[in-house]
Amino acid sequence: MVRRLWCALLLGLGLHASVFAQTVTEGGERRIYVAREAAQRGDTARLEQMLADPGPHALEPYIGYWLWSARIARSSESFSTTALQTFLTRYDGSFIAERLRADWLKRLGREGQYPLFNEEYARLQQPDQELQCFAIRAGNPASEALLLALEAQWLTLTDTPESCFTPLQLLVDSSRKSNDDIWWRVRRTIEANRLSAARHAVSMLGEEGRDSGALAQVFDNPERYLKSVAARNASSRAAREWVLASVARLARRNPRNALAGWRAIHDASYTAGERAYVMGQLAWGGALTHMPESHRWFEEARKLDATQPMSDEQAAWQVRMALRALDWPRVQAAIEQMSPLQRNQPEWIYWLARSHSMQGRPELARPLHEKRAGEPDFYGILSAEALGRPLHWPAPPAPPSTQELQQVAELDGVRRAIALLRMDMRLEGLREWNWTMRGLDDRRLIAAAEHARRLGIYDRAIFAAERTKTQHDYSLRYLAPFYDAFSREARTQQLSLAWIYGLTRQESRFITSARSPVGAQGLMQIMPATGRLVARQIGVAGFSVGDLGDTDTNVRLGAAYLRSVLDGLSSSPVMATAAYNAGPGRARRWQAEQALEGAIYAESIPFTETRDYVKKVMANAVAYSVLFDGKPMSMTRFMGRVPAYAGGSRGDEAEP
Repeated sequence: MVRRLWCALLLGLGLHASVFAQTVTEGGERRIYVAREAAQRGDTARLEQMLADPGPHALEPYIGYWLWSARIARSSESFSTTALQTFLTRYDGSFIAERLRADWLKRLGREGQYPLFNEEYARLQQPDQELQCFAIRAGNPASEALLLALEAQWLTLTDTPESCFTPLQLLVDSSRKSNDDIWWRVRRTIEANRLSAARHAVSMLGEEGRDSGALAQVFDNPERYLKSVAARNASSRAAREWVLASVARLARRNPRNALAGWRAIHDASYTAGERAYVMGQLAWGGALTHMPESHRWFEEARKLDATQPMSDEQAAWQVRMALRALDWPRVQAAIEQMSPLQRNQPEWIYWLARSHSMQGRPELARPLHEKRAGEPDFYGILSAEALGRPLHWPAPPAPPSTQELQQVAELDGVRRAIALLRMDMRLEGLREWNWTMRGLDDRRLIAAAEHARRLGIYDRAIFAAERTKTQHDYSLRYLAPFYDAFSREARTQQLSLAWIYGLTRQESRFITSARSPVGAQGLMQIMPATGRLVARQIGVAGFSVGDLGDTDTNVRLGAAYLRSVLDGLSSSPVMATAAYNAGPGRARRWQAEQALEGAIYAESIPFTETRDYVKKVMANAVAYSVLFDGKPMSMTRFMGRVPAYAGGSRGDEAEP
């Protein structure tokens, strides 16, 4: 199997440029650029003129798409419904038809054209939350099921589209939600920092929630509100809720100040449930900065009132702080107190199993590990290792035939996606590709992945390969292009080649032109300032920021930077990985007062993006070790133990 993987690897190193250049005809590209520029100017007359004289290019449908998008966006502009429906029918099932129909439906919903809305809504394949709420308002045949789904999100739908305000009010008017339920929604929207949604939730309280000025003060300056006369004379439910909200908001910024403000004003008028809520918010805020006392505050909240519901994020941080305290009984109890849906997420299945193991109950741990063992993700690999089973790649399926490759290459969505990517319309190209992969069976997904690999579109090859259900080709999931550059720098810097590949796969999916919203560039996503700093350190003469687009230079600088953060962080790969994403200073701040196993350190990283990043890089590294060495490294041993914080600077240095 390894031999086949290497053959696939070597085959892909030199073919993609010439094949990619042949995928889209040269003629017509200028026409598409002109059309896009017209669309950006809002020049519908020019688009109409071009549409009247169609050309043969794969992206010709986009001229009509841009025209209709502009018309729909102009609320004052009327147009022929029949003509739009004709266009949608012609491209039915495509990404552009889905996107255009969704935009039209939102306009119909805002205008209250419900009969036409219901007619078109039935043809939409993936309605978003805004459209689902319009469907409820339109009395769509699916409205009751959609209302039930909305009701289930009463506490979690904090990013609330305005179209959902009326259906949410309907739940109140029909007595499906009580005043207590409304106050809980107020709390959750305030916790999520969603002022508009909080205002709407308060409006559903009627007279009880009329003091909108208090809500504004809570959002504007919660610390000042806690010192106000209103906070010190909180006799009504509403007045007490504004105090609780102020504590909750301040706890996310400064838990100790929030605790001091709370202690200065709370009295016997607050119920045990309200006091438990406050302690839970203080604990959550403290947990996000790894305050040791937050573990105790979570315990105090439970003792005050164990029936008080926690948000999923709050419940997760209760477990994470118990992990950092190495309090295994509390880890178990906190996971068992989660909702069934949350408790069945991979991380909590694993940590519940570990809590049983650490308490001497291997017979309870084993069946939990069995649920995930073998999956090529962070907790699947850890569970397999706990059972003594190293990760292995499944036997590869038969490679796609010439006919299968041709069939997938001729799919309209694939042709459009490749044309868009070739013309540097990357966002549109990604959307076309991803939409087209929906519903493809495993053989066609593998063919699509191989097709993209041959074209050098490595990120879309990985995207397609990861979506197979029963036939898995890991040589496509874990591509290893640019091998000479990566292997050379791994040797130079004495780094694990599997680790560098695992990190780069997560950073850019091997797209050399990748650029992040904050300016990181190239394969290893290096920030310009970091590039200049590292170039000086390793003696790269004449470096300029434009050099970050060069594969060899980018990999050289990225590997050197990774080596430097590894050396500065106790030679801990898991800390160095966190530092590569979030900066060395933060990686140090996330150390505990005692040594932690690498998996606990990773699970308790406060930044969701960095936490997920570290887990994925570690899992990727194990997968690549199979490719390069024929057997997996142990992720548990590779991550090792993160040493206790030894004092000194925790400031932020340059980030990649």
